[in-house]
Amino acid sequence: MTQQAEKQLKITLVRSTSSTKPKIRATVAAMGLRKLHHSVVLPDNDAVRGMIFAVKHLVEVQEI
Repeated sequence: MTQQAEKQLKITLVRSTSSTKPKIRATVAAMGLRKLHHSVVLPDNDAVRGMIFAVKHLVEVQEI
């Protein structure tokens, strides 16, 4: 059996969360993003894709 490398996404916060709804801020925090231009690497799965969809206007996503 060979293991496939799980796809991952690099997510960068490119717009501020100030003046956004608390639910949006909570989603950004749950993704591990703290301040502008901070990036995190998360697995490419349905849960992460759903969070990205909710905050797509604030983040930039790259597949790695």
